[in-house]
Amino acid sequence: MLDTRTVDAITNLLPHREPFLFIDEVVSIDLGKKIHCIKNNSPDEDYFRGHFPGNPIMPGVILLETMAQASGILGFKSMNKTPEEGSIYVFAGIDKARFKKRVGPEDVIHLYSEVLNEKRGIWKFACRAEVDGELACSATILCADRKV
Repeated sequence: MLDTRTVDAITNLLPHREPFLFIDEVVSIDLGKKIHCIKNNSPDEDYFRGHFPGNPIMPGVILLETMAQASGILGFKSMNKTPEEGSIYVFAGIDKARFKKRVGPEDVIHLYSEVLNEKRGIWKFACRAEVDGELACSATILCADRKV
């Protein structure tokens, strides 16, 4: 099995690159079922400079994208596909997004995604992001496998 704890391994599973790659580590993965990833926030992240000066908060849309990237890794690994093979896994929809806790520049975000179902290449995931064991965000995310 691929070591998914390195940036090189993660970039083999996602088409994203800096500064838009938000997964730092895959802690565990149960193919076709669930994944646990980590995003280590840093004060150097571009989005903290303007959101908001003096009171930096990770934008909710970036947090949602981070959960979608974790789901994308789970989908790619479960289908045994990679972007290099001409497959792209796109963020296709979101439902029931809820923000419960502010996420800041020093926070370690634990991302959890669980497959709810898959139909004709469209996967539905129950996702949550936690900081210090507290729920920061939850959503139902749809991702679609498409040819490049």
